Amino acid sequence: GFNADWLNKYRGNSQLILRPKTTKEVSEILKYCNDQGIAVVPQGGNTGLVGGSVPVHDEVVLSLRNMNKIRSYDELSGILVCDAGCVLEELGNYVGEKDHIMPLDLGAKGSCHIGGNVATNAGGIRFLRYGTLHGSVLGLEVVLPDGTILDNMSTLRKDNTGYDLKQLFIGSEGSLGVITGVSIATPRKPSSVNVAVLGVPSYDNVQQAFKLARRRCGEILSAYEFWDANCMGAVLKHQGLKSPLSNEFPFYVLIETSGSNKDHDDEKMGALLEELLEQGIVEDGALAQDDSQISRMWAMREGIPESLGKTGPTYKYDVSIPIPVLYDIVGDIAGRLESAKLYSPGETGNPVRLVCGYGHIGDGNLHLNVVAEKFEDRITNIFEPYVYEWVSSHRGSISAEHGVGLMKRDYLGYSKSPEMISYMKRIKDLFDPKGILNPYKVV
Repeated sequence: GFNADWLNKYRGNSQLILRPKTTKEVSEILKYCNDQGIAVVPQGGNTGLVGGSVPVHDEVVLSLRNMNKIRSYDELSGILVCDAGCVLEELGNYVGEKDHIMPLDLGAKGSCHIGGNVATNAGGIRFLRYGTLHGSVLGLEVVLPDGTILDNMSTLRKDNTGYDLKQLFIGSEGSLGVITGVSIATPRKPSSVNVAVLGVPSYDNVQQAFKLARRRCGEILSAYEFWDANCMGAVLKHQGLKSPLSNEFPFYVLIETSGSNKDHDDEKMGALLEELLEQGIVEDGALAQDDSQISRMWAMREGIPESLGKTGPTYKYDVSIPIPVLYDIVGDIAGRLESAKLYSPGETGNPVRLVCGYGHIGDGNLHLNVVAEKFEDRITNIFEPYVYEWVSSHRGSISAEHGVGLMKRDYLGYSKSPEMISYMKRIKDLFDPKGILNPYKVV
């Protein structure tokens, strides 16, 4: 529903859902609400994980689901202009027919909206190759809290005329304005794609394999994902998948290359796998032989969040940490839970069922997950604010790609200085002086 997030962790009590079909309707709604002092929560696909897209109390929910039209597409430049309510996967299918791909891809692509992706500055599995949305988004159409329509729907790759205001709204989580339109550059679809899944004996070896992959594959390396044995167990149990490897391993890595010369790319990937096995960095590997095998390998990685959700209520922490210590926090949290007699690895009947980690090595982004019998304070208190203190002590970020929302608002000081938070609040006050837009979130 509109009042709860998909994890059922955050729930509001809105009595009114509005579903505009045009930017003009969004403008009229916000102008009225601003004049009357009515709080509004913008909502896209509602796939967020930090409580940013659901009401806290009885705020009006402004759903963008009916704003789902593609406005234009330039096949020469690959620039797509569309409504904010377009579903990411449907956009991918549309540009795919024109030999292009979206510059971001994530597990929730079948439900999430491009406007929500931009509003949260979503990362995902193509970040390593195509970078942040701050680079891919060329223009935005945004409705401000007072109803003003800010038309910055540029399709230009270069525009050096003063302040680049669109950047303020990328990652603002609907707290400064409602994104209604997006102009985004789409890369050419690679004609040659290789995917391999590797069994790795240690996290140190995961790092060694990444270092070698970057050296051997260079510009064609498009994804480098890892997950641990607990994640793999959950995926194989709940997704109906079979491991491509003959044995079980402490860690698994998925490597993807994308290029335009199949023989060249095949040679690079083959040489890499051979070297990794010869040096003992990895102990087993499987190379996809066709598109269906590629899809099944990606389904293992992308199926982790859903599989953990089916295992039980899941605490999720999306953090950026320097790669050498990225996985250390998983063992640290597991140890704290064991000391508190809340968790015992491999045993059932405890308040905590599973502690695991997976993520994007190339981006230094870890998804730490704690699966419990239920959400309860005695569990939460073990790792909040400890997780944020740990991340801060390693000069990391408490939010790598999920945003701040309600969940992390009070912990923002672990990643941002008082001066930076002060200026963030001043920007919020400038755009939304009455504080009607997505209140209680971000700052």
